[in-house]
Amino acid sequence: MVEEHGRVLVTELAERFDVSEQTIRKDLLALERAHRLTRTHGGAISMTPDRPELAFDVRRRIEADAKRRIAVAAADFVHDGETIAFDASTTALEVARRLCEIGGWRELTVVTNGIRIAEELAGQDGITILMPGGRMRWEALSVVGPWGDGFFRRINIARAFLGAAGFTIQSGLTDATEEEAQIKRAMVSGAIEVTGIVDHSKWGRAMLATFCRSERIARIVTDAPAGDELVEAVRRAGIELVEAPESASDASGASTTQFVAARP
Repeated sequence: MVEEHGRVLVTELAERFDVSEQTIRKDLLALERAHRLTRTHGGAISMTPDRPELAFDVRRRIEADAKRRIAVAAADFVHDGETIAFDASTTALEVARRLCEIGGWRELTVVTNGIRIAEELAGQDGITILMPGGRMRWEALSVVGPWGDGFFRRINIARAFLGAAGFTIQSGLTDATEEEAQIKRAMVSGAIEVTGIVDHSKWGRAMLATFCRSERIARIVTDAPAGDELVEAVRRAGIELVEAPESASDASGASTTQFVAARP
């Protein structure tokens, strides 16, 4: 809650969890000693309230419905027998979950640096999971580092499905951290086709590090494009724009997908 909202109050927490204020104060003290927050008079604040990257479980709750809808549309582009790649984004996790719902896979290989994604797909019939080596980042529950570069040079990826912290035509798909961007670049370099899975809140934002230039993007799958001007720029760039179905429960996928703009 501190990471998501930046600030919490003792009184609100006590009411929320139905415990005494004294219990909350002890919990906040323990979290402060663990360097997770800073206590203030009457509550607590995030230690880094303006940091560009929130923890994975916090990000999962942001635009959750949009991500599920994007997953329905994006999963329609996955074909049995292919090797596909997922980054460690929360939107990619939703696509992985959609693949599990579809089922019936016989020979699908998934390459990912996302620990949660690998866990989600583990044990699914017909799905083989490959992961690069590297250092684990707890913020994204991902594996990062230059150790994965050689890994991606030795495999052929048909399609890479990549989330982003920002998307503009000028900057392409961007991430808040260079470490995440580095391994995403490796995925892009090894992929025949790149699909950006980007909800509407990321449109028009350019974050710290570009990992995929616009000319390498085959399509963007989104819940709602942000503004006619940017949609027109996407069209001119030759990027296919796929708008997700209005409801995540609509499993018909491509038949309800609206092609707003497509390659000439």
